[in-house]
Amino acid sequence: MYLKIISAFLLLFVFSCAKPDPKDQMQNLQGYWEIRSVEMPSGKNKHFDLSTIVDHIQLKGDSGIRTKVSPNLDGTFTTNGDSENFVLKIEDDSLRMYYKTPYDEWKETVIKAEDSTFTVKNRDNKIYKYVKFKKFDLGE
Repeated sequence: MYLKIISAFLLLFVFSCAKPDPKDQMQNLQGYWEIRSVEMPSGKNKHFDLSTIVDHIQLKGDSGIRTKVSPNLDGTFTTNGDSENFVLKIEDDSLRMYYKTPYDEWKETVIKAEDSTFTVKNRDNKIYKYVKFKKFDLGE
């Protein structure tokens, strides 16, 4: 009996610690994302209560575009022209976003990408946490 209880707890522990499937994460990246916080390598956190810039991620297969946009009160968005192309790759059981511009190349590792949250770690070991952007509700 004791062995069955220990086995059950071990199985529960193993499955609760399982990493998310990178292919499942990929489908959740698309959309408008508002930054909530940045965790620095030192452990300090910077929180953002309100952001005037939102990241819009569009996917097409294993590649995409990440564009900085500003939300308007009428529900539309204005772009500032700042966008970056990226390629998605699954490496070491993790989803990676590879960026390349004429000025630089870098990658980000997706820690979590769910329907309403998105967390990514960059090359400086900073962890960025995003939430799905919700359009302004003016009580209409």
